Amino acid sequence: MVKIFFMVFTLLYSAVSILQAEEVFLDEQFTSLERWEPFCFPKIEMHSSYSTTNEDGVSCLLAESSNSASAILLKERFNVYDYPNIVWRWKVSNVYKKGDCNRKEANDYPVRLYVMFQYEPGNALLGNKVQYGIARLLYGKYPPHSSLNYIWANKKQSARFVQDPYSSRAMLIPVAAGQEKVGEWLEHRVDIVRDFRAAFGEDPPSMAALAVMSDSDNTGESARAYIDYIRVYRLP
Repeated sequence: MVKIFFMVFTLLYSAVSILQAEEVFLDEQFTSLERWEPFCFPKIEMHSSYSTTNEDGVSCLLAESSNSASAILLKERFNVYDYPNIVWRWKVSNVYKKGDCNRKEANDYPVRLYVMFQYEPGNALLGNKVQYGIARLLYGKYPPHSSLNYIWANKKQSARFVQDPYSSRAMLIPVAAGQEKVGEWLEHRVDIVRDFRAAFGEDPPSMAALAVMSDSDNTGESARAYIDYIRVYRLP
């Protein structure tokens, strides 16, 4: 009887574990960067650096920028309707004195979490198909349809969403701002489908990519940022 009980318990535990695994797309603890790849911009020669380190006793990502810009991109894509929730914890060494999310020449952040939504040719209007087709000929692949940028801004903003000065299809979302919490770990939880609908007034494309970026090429300043973890999941 005891043997049967433990067999049933093991089966139930395994079923729960499988269910939990299916509820999580990404549980990145940054013990390595195997799931990530560099993402560089053609016209920017100085690249930010990304490495794993230990900070306050935990493994984490260290992003360092000094008059530079580049990102790391998660190699896997995910369906945002299956996994709309993201939670992460980060901290920064400083914010940029010259930073300003409303101006191109000051559009830098010590850290940002990018959600880049995939362009879907089958759902696009004719004008967009032509535009994206040209971009694909020039760069070898389609650019993102749109993006949400969760940023640590240099100062608090009155608006929840700020249009990126470089593109109307990119929205900046200052989840942290200013110097008050510099050097402290902050956790953020977001629903990217809900945020996309609020920012753009429409449903997002189904597939997305995730990236982390630290940039300072516009301001010429320097910063270090740490990310303890990133989790992409669905609610049970």
